[in-house]
Amino acid sequence: MADSNFVDYVKIYCRSGKGGRGSTHFRREKYIPKGGPDGGNGGKGGDVYLRGNRNYWTLLHLKFERHVIATNGQGGSAKRSSGKDGEDRIIEVPCGTVVYDAETGEYICDVTEDGQKVLLLQGGRGGLGNWNFKTSTNQAPRYAQPGEPALERKVILQLKLLADVGLVGFPNAGKSTLLSVVSAAKPKIANYPFTTLEPNLGIVGYRDNRSFVMADIPGIIEGASEGKGLGLRFLRHIERNSLLLFMVPADADDIRKEYEILHNELIKYNPDLAEKNRVLAITKSDMLDDELTEALSQELPENIPYVFISSITGFGINALKDILWRELNKETFHEVERIVHKDLDISALDLDDEDDFVVPVDEDDWEDDYDELDWEDEDS
Repeated sequence: MADSNFVDYVKIYCRSGKGGRGSTHFRREKYIPKGGPDGGNGGKGGDVYLRGNRNYWTLLHLKFERHVIATNGQGGSAKRSSGKDGEDRIIEVPCGTVVYDAETGEYICDVTEDGQKVLLLQGGRGGLGNWNFKTSTNQAPRYAQPGEPALERKVILQLKLLADVGLVGFPNAGKSTLLSVVSAAKPKIANYPFTTLEPNLGIVGYRDNRSFVMADIPGIIEGASEGKGLGLRFLRHIERNSLLLFMVPADADDIRKEYEILHNELIKYNPDLAEKNRVLAITKSDMLDDELTEALSQELPENIPYVFISSITGFGINALKDILWRELNKETFHEVERIVHKDLDISALDLDDEDDFVVPVDEDDWEDDYDELDWEDEDS
């Protein structure tokens, strides 16, 4: 996975800008010796935003930019001049990105639409200059407000693929082969378990120039919801799929049992997945005759559409597309918005060494200790 360009997890440090301090300047001109306070307000610190961008498919661009820091607001100056506001930072993320607090695992937000903008950290307000505090009884205030401090946070970004149909099955169930047949995707296909190490997306063409997106999810094994195999890392991608296509090979010892194992692993991971529409495909069916097909049909799970297919010979592929299209357009279509995201269990995450990084120091912090008062304002 280290050499892959598919990055669906990244941990970054974010910091908004702090507000600029207000000025304590006094007006001094040749013929106006006592002009009074005219220190301006400090500028607002920059905000940090998340924005959905459909042109991104992974979080690879954030893997090498792990410090996102907005600029600070500038301090106020003479003649009631306000300081310049800090520049905002916008983090572009692919649609389907979920954000968690890296310290507590708390769910923060979910970015699902292109152009959706979410405020992650707000910049500090600028302090008021001393001209705001002059009164009839305090005509020469020698103080001003400091700017509000910056906010900082370590966050975890997780990508959950947005697709219409998600392929669910044990390793070597034929998921990658099916995707390569019905779409232009070219996933790696080999005769050993866990050939697929990252999700693959393909666009499946249907009648009358219609189409839908299919996602090949790496193989799930029993115990995947507890962290076994690769399942725990990729189970989250199944949450986004509108329809789940369970794939069980025809030569399985017990088709119903394999289906129930897969279904139970999904429910253990997230009970909301029980509400998703499901279709069962019995793969590698080119080895079956009519009599054996009829016998296996009697043992399949009830109340779920099924179809016998063979990706090699093309048997049942058109029938599969018809079923998928019909299920996708049902009135009970599963909506992404119904997903309830749970908080992360930080202790259970298999974090990389890259997750430990040095928090940058704000170089402007030490300057404020020596710059609280405009000394030129003092009477000479």
